[in-house]
Amino acid sequence: MKIIRVAVLWAIIGLLVGLWFGVNIGRGKPLYSNPFEAETVREKLKRTGEDLLERSGEALEETGQALKKSIKKQ
Repeated sequence: MKIIRVAVLWAIIGLLVGLWFGVNIGRGKPLYSNPFEAETVREKLKRTGEDLLERSGEALEETGQALKKSIKKQ
C-alpha cells in the first residue's frame, strides 16, 4: 500500500511540473519562469503588433490573389 501511495505522489508531482513547463513552452517563456505571472504592457504590445502584422499580410495576399483572378478573367 505504501508503494502505491508513493507512486501516486510522484505521478502528481510529475504532472504538476509538466504542466508548469508546458504552460511556459506554450507561451514562449523560459521554462523556469512563473507561468502565472501577469503579462507586461510591453509583451502585450509586442503580441498585438505581431498579430496585426500577420493579419495585414494575409489580407494583402488575399487581395493579390483576387487581383490575379480578375486579370485572368479579362
